[in-house]
Amino acid sequence: MWWIYALLSAVFAALTAIFAKVGIKGVDSDLATALRTVVILVLAWGIVFFKGSARHLTELTKTNWAFLILSGCATGLSWIFYFKALQIGRVSWVAPVDKLSVAIAIVLAVVFLGEPLTLKTALGAGFIILGTLVLIA
Repeated sequence: MWWIYALLSAVFAALTAIFAKVGIKGVDSDLATALRTVVILVLAWGIVFFKGSARHLTELTKTNWAFLILSGCATGLSWIFYFKALQIGRVSWVAPVDKLSVAIAIVLAVVFLGEPLTLKTALGAGFIILGTLVLIA
């Protein structure tokens, strides 16, 4: 089931690039990112309240809070740089470079989370890097 969510994530990420490229034409990329963030904020909290998940807020630990805040900061910076890159670059170049995050995440997961680096995973990350280089060269 996880792969269905991952595939949907990839589809919506692709749509994000296309919609954003059109939407940021003639607009400051930081303003566009802020507007997008408000939409996401409303959508995410709407889902939380609709599902009744808000009642679990009190169950979050200090560690949960700290790392979710760090994750939010990383996401925000990622979006700011992504929108700026989309504004001045081609989607067919920006999107593949952005997807290098997959290979970077694999390395970080091995180093910081102790996840195993199998030959298959290493080859996959290598192919992502190689594919990115082919697409942007």
